[in-house]
Amino acid sequence: MALQRLGYRLDLRWPRFGDRLPETLDGHAGAMIFGGPQSANDEDDFIRREVDWIAVPLREQRPFLGICLGAQMMARQFGARVDRHPLGRCEVGYYPIRPTMAGRKVCPAWPERVYQWHREGFDCPTTCELLAEGSADFPVQAIRYHNAYGVQFHPDVTHAMMHRWLGNADVMLDLPGAQRPAAHFRHRARHDDAESRWLDDFLGRWLGSEQPAANEQRASYAVAAE
Repeated sequence: MALQRLGYRLDLRWPRFGDRLPETLDGHAGAMIFGGPQSANDEDDFIRREVDWIAVPLREQRPFLGICLGAQMMARQFGARVDRHPLGRCEVGYYPIRPTMAGRKVCPAWPERVYQWHREGFDCPTTCELLAEGSADFPVQAIRYHNAYGVQFHPDVTHAMMHRWLGNADVMLDLPGAQRPAAHFRHRARHDDAESRWLDDFLGRWLGSEQPAANEQRASYAVAAE
């Protein structure tokens, strides 16, 4: 994992299976919430707890990153709308992305296409900056509030994850807008290097002074996962 390559230990939490989320991020470099098949609008207790918990890194001004569902949870924390496309369209595969001027200040170089796996999108909260735009179907792709970020796409996906998702969640491939499996691998061969370089660049800029020094004990990194 990219964070482990940077020297971080991972503190994995699974609220869905009863794990408690930290009351403070003291002792952690930051926090991430990854994606999942759930909706940020679900009434499940663990979904509500994760949405509410995002207030902790916001209040303590610690690095936070939400990926896909995690970004939608961040939008909900700010009171923004999260919803399905009115025509039932989705993004499953590689789709174009366009950084805004604010996004280029965060990272000068962005990939042309990024990997997506979602049928819901979110509005940009009024308190956040829009960092990247996508298609007319899902125009909000990356947002920022100080050092809290949300990205609709999946820079975390690996080749093995792609195989697993295509095999276990192939029902998504029947939705309007989804790309066929062959296109996933064709685009990955072309765009994965750029997306991986963007992720490494982003993580370094995002964590900033929170990165562990070479001769010190490596900082742990809280990962809140569904």
